[in-house]
Amino acid sequence: MDKKLKDKLENLKERYKELQNLLAQNEVIQDIERLTQYAKEFNEIKEKVELFLELESIDKQINELEGVLKEKHDPEFLKLVDQECNQLKQRYRDLEEKITSSLTLPQNDKDIIMEIRAGTGGLEASLFAADLYRMYTKYATKKGWQIEPIYAHPTELGGFKEIIFGIRGKGAYSKLRFESGVHRVQRVPTTEASGRIHTSTATVAVLEEPKEVDLVIDPKELRIDVFRSSGPGGQGVNTTDSAVRITHLPTGIIVTCQDERSQLKNKQKALRVLRARLLEIKKKEQLDKISHLRKSQIGTGERSEKIRTYNFPDRRVTDHRVGLTIYRLEEILEGDLDELLEGLDSLQKE
Repeated sequence: MDKKLKDKLENLKERYKELQNLLAQNEVIQDIERLTQYAKEFNEIKEKVELFLELESIDKQINELEGVLKEKHDPEFLKLVDQECNQLKQRYRDLEEKITSSLTLPQNDKDIIMEIRAGTGGLEASLFAADLYRMYTKYATKKGWQIEPIYAHPTELGGFKEIIFGIRGKGAYSKLRFESGVHRVQRVPTTEASGRIHTSTATVAVLEEPKEVDLVIDPKELRIDVFRSSGPGGQGVNTTDSAVRITHLPTGIIVTCQDERSQLKNKQKALRVLRARLLEIKKKEQLDKISHLRKSQIGTGERSEKIRTYNFPDRRVTDHRVGLTIYRLEEILEGDLDELLEGLDSLQKE
């Protein structure tokens, strides 16, 4: 193993042990901010250190077996030892490659929570929100990602005033992180008798879903209300107080979830959404501190930006941030997003 890499791993191992001791101290456990900071760091290096410890163990076993091979033993026994030694060496090489990748490759395998809300345009805006939801879930299915409904506020015509769902899978964050913003549609609504083209909007938010150790919420800062679910949900949906509304008192953020029949499951989902929104606020505050000019640059991801237009008469989709226009509207709405998302590579480098 490269000496520089080994030294880095040795330092991580020492820090790992230090964090284990810190996380067991009462004064740290009682300090939410320090506990969150140490737990996050511990979680980030845990896998790398455990791989390194396994690598050290295998290295020790190889040395012991190579010592045995130098001694005089039965040929059949030495043959078995040699086979085992070769297997360990292959495992060592595989582990070394995995550790190197974990230290050098960007970590973009984050789960996300997507929120789509109808904007201007009344019922047509809610139908467009449903189209976007269908587009993203079809794309996620093609990528083999897992989709998890969290909250929905449907309309009578099959649209959504609001829809929140989670996406889990390798590359979900890196592929969809720049979808946040105002999406605009230009088409003749199904409710329009005169054939006049309307312009409506929907807002998309892509939130990185933090793990519990990344952002700890003080229970004292929460007000939790339960009530009976009012939407579709099968038998018993209106007979138990299973829906949950969580208010984060310091920020005023309110999250409601009634997708599950279980009050506990609804609470867990609502907390996930709340945690993601709080992390988004924290990241935005950090960006604002770095530079106020960042807001005016392409690719800031501000939700007030009109990032894309879906024009039905011309069958075109235009991303305004990079000036990209694609004349494959139907395919894009069916989840064929690769060409469109690859066109945003310049934003990934910002």
